Amino acid sequence: MRRLIAVLFAALAGVVLLVPPAAAAPPPREPLDHVALGDSYSAASGVLPPDLTAAPQCLRSTRNYPHVLAQAIGARLTDVTCGGADTDDYFEAQHPGVPPQLEALSAETDLVTMTIGGNDSGVFIQSILRCSAAGLLTLGQGSPCRDTYGSSFEDTVRTTTYPALVRALSAVREAAPRARVAILGYPWILPASGGCFDRMQVATGDVPYLRSLQATLNDAVARAARETGVTFVDLAQVSEGRDACAPLGVRWVEPVLQGTNAVIVHPNALGEAGMAARAQEVLRLR
Repeated sequence: MRRLIAVLFAALAGVVLLVPPAAAAPPPREPLDHVALGDSYSAASGVLPPDLTAAPQCLRSTRNYPHVLAQAIGARLTDVTCGGADTDDYFEAQHPGVPPQLEALSAETDLVTMTIGGNDSGVFIQSILRCSAAGLLTLGQGSPCRDTYGSSFEDTVRTTTYPALVRALSAVREAAPRARVAILGYPWILPASGGCFDRMQVATGDVPYLRSLQATLNDAVARAARETGVTFVDLAQVSEGRDACAPLGVRWVEPVLQGTNAVIVHPNALGEAGMAARAQEVLRLR
């Protein structure tokens, strides 16, 4: 009996020795260092509450898509977005006390996001202002803006904005060599046709004209991203039907009249959340 017990103990000991030790728990993952660059569409200018750490001129919101994205993925956010920024402001101070945006980047940066290019050469704001003024003169009829300005806005995007984007994105890649870099397109401001003259004073015939201009700008952003090895976050499909003519609670961009943002023709909080979700999906961040 004693011999049998000894044999059993020996067998059990062998089994124990064969069981592998429990795997050690993986170390906690370090949060990503996320730097947000860009203009008012990145800053969420007009969306409350404001980011009190930002220069007042930047009109930055704590509900902008960089904040939403960083919270969703647990990243450490450095937000230098600023309303009115163009690609020159990556290299030069935009305002006193607002340094060049590239200074926020380093070899330690893991993730960079931005929207930029819409303010270059004043294309976005000038097209909206001039087409709205023209639309008011014709009470929303015809295509007075297209008739006056023709291809000039789109020509500027192709010949001036595009190379400026390539320069800016190349500089971002150089300043943050390890980072994943993403540039978002601009969500639709107007529908493909029709419009809403009571909220956006653009003549019916100029609605597709401005829509084409925005498509040209987004194409320039996408091409510059491809040329520099940057991820392009296309918002065309997800923002379709969410333009400034859509009802409140659906639209991502606020109109000139009857809107909720102090800064007109800019994304609202819903739009910023949608932009963050799309960026997270494209970049496959969790």
